Amino acid sequence: MSTLPPLPALRSFEAVARLGSLTLAAAELHVTHSAVSQQIKLLESLLGVALFLRNGRTLQLSEEGRLYALQIRTGLGELINATRLVRARPREDELVLAVLPSFGLHWLLPRLPRFQALHPEYRLSLRANLDIQDLSQGLVDAGIRIGHGQWDGLQQLHLFDDELRVVAAPHFNQGNLPQTAQQIRDSTLIGSAESWLSWCHAAGVAEAALPPLWINDANLVLEAARLGQGIALLRSSLLDTALATGQLQLLSDIRPAHVYPHWLVWPPRQHAQRKVQDFANWLTAELATYLASR
Repeated sequence: MSTLPPLPALRSFEAVARLGSLTLAAAELHVTHSAVSQQIKLLESLLGVALFLRNGRTLQLSEEGRLYALQIRTGLGELINATRLVRARPREDELVLAVLPSFGLHWLLPRLPRFQALHPEYRLSLRANLDIQDLSQGLVDAGIRIGHGQWDGLQQLHLFDDELRVVAAPHFNQGNLPQTAQQIRDSTLIGSAESWLSWCHAAGVAEAALPPLWINDANLVLEAARLGQGIALLRSSLLDTALATGQLQLLSDIRPAHVYPHWLVWPPRQHAQRKVQDFANWLTAELATYLASR
């Protein structure tokens, strides 16, 4: 006997063991009742054990069948996951980037057409997530992160240091916008991951009271400010469009540095080096223009 039973027999057994029915297993596998029954008989013959106890049309797992089903379910799950990972790996003509949703939406996305015009040979795929993506599995070519740097197993390029700006909608507080740091501090503030404490220290005012609204995503913070629900403290890199269109306006020249820089990071995979380098070169040039205009 081969050390590995046929995959159709294993899939049929796992389905019957899980569903408790030949009929339900046949429907799930899109085969006939008879085909599933034959696969179970083949598997029992190859193993030399009875996997089910039969009482008329009723099937019940034997003790050997119960233990085997647990192991087969785990093994099939690993095969499915391995297949998914292989299919999900970027192709040579595909550039897959992991980005924070806020940076991707407000800074990167408006500029991407210029990269596509410069490098039409690549198909772009953005993976936006608030969590730090694991780049070691090979599902992403590169990522743009905010952090302290020095991520294990990754090559890193420092991009830029951001700063924090205070903004509000023109209609906030019926258009009576605060004029001084103290007035800003005493207004309705929107809480977020960007600490108001750092801005208050830079402005020379006492720490602000706990904001009535706290939001963990910069996109929602920006939208709440745009709707006039409060004053927001946001990274300058997210504000270009909102300021240019007049949806938000700056309330202060005080701009403390953001605690963490932006980085381009990528795993050292030889087959992806060219496309990552092409993107890094373009990104560096875009940042030079952006930083010069700030």
